[in-house]
Amino acid sequence: MMRRDISSREEMASYLAAEFPNAARRDASISPIRGGRLAAEAALEAIEPSRYGFDRNYLDGHVTRLSPYIRHGILTLKQAKEVAFTKVSDRFHAAKFVTELAWRDYWQRLYAVLGRKVWEDREESKTGIPPHTYAPAMPEDVSAARTGLVCIDSFVTELKSTGYLHNHSRMWFAAYLVHFRRVRWQAGAKFFLSHLLDGDPASNNLSWQWVASTFAHKPYFFNRENLEKYTKGKYCRNCPVRGRCDFEGSYEQLEAKLFR
Repeated sequence: MMRRDISSREEMASYLAAEFPNAARRDASISPIRGGRLAAEAALEAIEPSRYGFDRNYLDGHVTRLSPYIRHGILTLKQAKEVAFTKVSDRFHAAKFVTELAWRDYWQRLYAVLGRKVWEDREESKTGIPPHTYAPAMPEDVSAARTGLVCIDSFVTELKSTGYLHNHSRMWFAAYLVHFRRVRWQAGAKFFLSHLLDGDPASNNLSWQWVASTFAHKPYFFNRENLEKYTKGKYCRNCPVRGRCDFEGSYEQLEAKLFR
């Protein structure tokens, strides 16, 4: 039975490292995100559903960060929906937030049917690239945050140190790994699950498949203009390869470069 008489986060970190040495060797970071019912209720009370629908795609937008508490059963989707409705004058203004809750429910229902098959391609890829040409494992420079791309390396560092990434960052990272680096989506999905506090095989794997186009009608990818817009230049302005990075060009140019 685990100890309950722990007085500080530092003591917690030392205790967990001793109890789970293999996990600690892989990553000994302790997320700054607080757990527990009180923290979950505070996060739920702080949501702004109408603003979420307006700017959730921006890294500094009004995202809720409820996902770790929902993932671990501290909050339910129904609770989140009901609180959201109390915070708007018209339920339509909470529609985007409730839609995202519905997606999470959808992934879970699929997982109940598919089980371990969420690790298998649901459909053929739409990239035109032969499946056998994708690398099976995470590139070392990516997992070590040493690609030289400020955005990608920042995503990896944030993921490892906090256990969280904004959804748009997750999409950009997945697109980079699968389409720009030609790595199998399963490698990226496993990497995320080893670090995300809110990671579960349903939402995680099926979202990776959506990016990869094995559970969507086309692959998801992005260019620098898109990333710079939604990050407000946070990464690009100080990137040493700005103007010559992998993401330069129009969508038409990148599509011709990446896919067949």
